[in-house]
Amino acid sequence: MKRLFAWWWVFAALSALAAPPSFDEVRSAWRPSEAYLLDRHGALLQQVRIDRQARRLAWTPLDAVSPALLRALLVAEDRRFYQHSGVDWRAVGAASWRRLTSGPPRGASTITMQVSALLDPDLAARRGHRSWRQKLKQMHAARDLEKTWSKRQILEAYLNLVGFRGELQGVAAAAWVLFGKVPSGLTEREALLLAAVLPSPNRDPDRLSRRACAIAASGDFAVTCPSLRELGNVLNRPARMDLPDAAVSPLAARLLHRAGAAVTTTLDITMQRRVSQFLAQQLHGLMRRNVRDGAAVVVDNASGEILAYVGSAGPYSKARQVDGVRAPRQAGSTLKPFLYALALERRYLTAASLLNDTPVHLETSSGLYIPQNYDRDFKGTVSVRTALAGSLNVPAVRTLALVGVQRFRDQLHDLGYLGITEAGEYYGFSLALGSAEVSLLEQVNAYRTLANAGLWSPLRLQPGDAAGPRRRVITEQTSFIVADILADRAGRAITFGLENPLTTRYWTAVKTGTSKDMRDNWCIGFSRRYTVGVWVGNFEGDSMHDVSGITGAGPVWREIMDELHAADPAFSRPPEPPAGLAISEVRFEPALEPPRAEWFLPGTEVASIRLTPPERRRPRIVSPPNGVVIALDPDVPAGNQAVIFLAQAAQPGARFHLDGLSLAPAHQRHKWTPVPGKHRLGLVGPDGKVFDAVDFTVRPPREQAN
Repeated sequence: MKRLFAWWWVFAALSALAAPPSFDEVRSAWRPSEAYLLDRHGALLQQVRIDRQARRLAWTPLDAVSPALLRALLVAEDRRFYQHSGVDWRAVGAASWRRLTSGPPRGASTITMQVSALLDPDLAARRGHRSWRQKLKQMHAARDLEKTWSKRQILEAYLNLVGFRGELQGVAAAAWVLFGKVPSGLTEREALLLAAVLPSPNRDPDRLSRRACAIAASGDFAVTCPSLRELGNVLNRPARMDLPDAAVSPLAARLLHRAGAAVTTTLDITMQRRVSQFLAQQLHGLMRRNVRDGAAVVVDNASGEILAYVGSAGPYSKARQVDGVRAPRQAGSTLKPFLYALALERRYLTAASLLNDTPVHLETSSGLYIPQNYDRDFKGTVSVRTALAGSLNVPAVRTLALVGVQRFRDQLHDLGYLGITEAGEYYGFSLALGSAEVSLLEQVNAYRTLANAGLWSPLRLQPGDAAGPRRRVITEQTSFIVADILADRAGRAITFGLENPLTTRYWTAVKTGTSKDMRDNWCIGFSRRYTVGVWVGNFEGDSMHDVSGITGAGPVWREIMDELHAADPAFSRPPEPPAGLAISEVRFEPALEPPRAEWFLPGTEVASIRLTPPERRRPRIVSPPNGVVIALDPDVPAGNQAVIFLAQAAQPGARFHLDGLSLAPAHQRHKWTPVPGKHRLGLVGPDGKVFDAVDFTVRPPREQAN
């Protein structure tokens, strides 16, 4: 009665088995553990592991599997695969006989039976074994599967669904992680080792190598056992983690979130690799100057499509997951073009206007602001063209004082510098020299606005991104003048010389920038078709050693630009001047700069620029600045410490008066030995008229003050 009940249960269980899914359903349901970042042509840029349960790659068609693996698989797992109908009864009989005679165990599961178990969790082995009821159900399921699936479909599904070793599922993951290959490239040795892994994936390599040797002998493979033992060492290696392009990893981490997803971008894999290569080579050369990190972006001006996005490229980086394209860093001198654009547009200045590049002391709520030039030198009186092209700091600060900090801050916000969120007074005059933090992506799009004649629009990283409405931020005429200055090789020679990486054989407009203490180094510029931005520095914020835009980011920018224009001469020409601009021959009196043809906004053109003669300048005290606090140093002998009194345009007979007492003639500088306390210095004419006065304080040495 019990035996009858058991057979009835088996019959009922077999009758209740659901029909197997179709091959197309199984293949469609397959999801890799990875997500994929693709370039504009569908080429793989990067892949990111999303599913941590198992390592699976894309579904592999049977035609994409090495014939050596198919042969080794059939020899090892199912010699009569193409002869049976799901169950190999000869193998079942042999296995049963060995069990009855207490011989060594022998498996009888066909590949079809194994696929059935992979499709139905109820048929999975428990603790390494299946009950006889599970075996019967598995055989029934295999016969049903053979009725609806072809042999090729069964073999293809098996190679994709089976677990190989550890977390590796499917032939694609096994081939890539263990051998760094796609399945079609597997050799006979590699195929034999993979076939040997299948029955007991996590056995020690020596036992698996011996099994591979036995399969080779059984299948008459021309492979030696010592070579298989040598290859078996790969099973002890850590998982292979090298990916197509690590430089785009930060971007991939931001865009890829769903296993199996394939995200297409506007990037071009060839340009991506070249930019990454250029940047890595430069950083390797700068490693002795404490430079570890870099980032670069290439953008098409017309469409706003990002063609290259290298977020991290330093071979010695300590923080490779930081996205250097989006990370906020101090802007340095890269904001100056937009400051001068504002001054030109409001007609406060022209490209020929003269600015004073001499020491300046500006009072702020937090004390005096005393800007210095990059080379610690002052050029005297220079034109706006020279000041911007040569990246002089003091003229930029004077220009900011002219246009107003808040107005400049609003201009930057309109240009897309959305990280500049504080009111103008928060940044103060240092905003002219880039004290605010900006991202490389913001920088590139702001300069692209100049390239597009003052029209701003958002950048595009994916084909489906909206182009966005264009809005005018700078007039077409002003954009042209600023771009013309940034392209002026002679104009930048005052600081950088005539030969430097910013000088190209084709038309480009470019600006460098270095932040305080050499923490950040920028080079951003554009041609008619492309805008390129490069940043180098350290993600941790430590200073570089004597690295400027010319020696840091500049050479990479030049290499990228040369690559872009090597076969694209049509976009190497300078832009055409827009309607409404005036051009005039300008002479300077005295001849501070050579005569030249200069561009002007309509109504601002002049033929000559005359410097006010000294006798017509307002007499004033240049040093010390008003409100300065001077601290005496106890480590320096008192006789070696002095305060310089200096006046501009002092009349004959004018004198310095200190605290109401006549001190010295004012037509030459005077060295005064400082005395602790509050003081007033006056510039007094021979008739007793006070032309100027400043207040300053001398603090005693710290040891005396305490």
